[in-house]
Amino acid sequence: MTPNQPTTRIRKSPEQVRAAVHQAVIDLLCDPEGEDLNIPAIAQRAGVNHTSVYRRWGSLDTLLADMVTTRLERVSPLNDTGTLRGDLLAWAQASAASIRTPEGRALVRAVILSMPNSAQAQDERAQHFRRRMDSIEQIRQRATARGENPPPFEQILDQLIAPFYLRAIFGIDLPATGYPELLVDRLLSTTDGPATA
Repeated sequence: MTPNQPTTRIRKSPEQVRAAVHQAVIDLLCDPEGEDLNIPAIAQRAGVNHTSVYRRWGSLDTLLADMVTTRLERVSPLNDTGTLRGDLLAWAQASAASIRTPEGRALVRAVILSMPNSAQAQDERAQHFRRRMDSIEQIRQRATARGENPPPFEQILDQLIAPFYLRAIFGIDLPATGYPELLVDRLLSTTDGPATA
């Protein structure tokens, strides 16, 4: 290229920009020596103009909420194991495996950082996370169709889902083995009906 030849800038599609920005958030959250999490730092890491980030998301809170819900919604549905205990255990094992990864821990940090202030933002966020929890409701519906007696959703939330994320939020490592089984068996011990894999 001659000195007078203009450089060609490669334009990214909106989805490429979104994927690059989301990955930049994860990278910054995973880097213990990284910069503070802010839009200029995210834009620089993603290789996009910070004005593009502001124009698309408006604020860091909105960007984090979008990244979190997108990552959660792309999780593949779990296969039907044939029993309530098997389905819950598969969900718990997948959650444990995710939380043990740097990206999984970064995702939990992003959830905390993206807590919205306005009522409208809270409603929008709740809708996204309800979709994420559809997998639990599907497990309950399959169990009912098989004649099993699944616990209420709120009980599953309190006794199975919450312990994983509480540990992640406070940086408490999961036990090396047996934790998903412990939580599932403790949950099912309070309900009637078959609960064996």
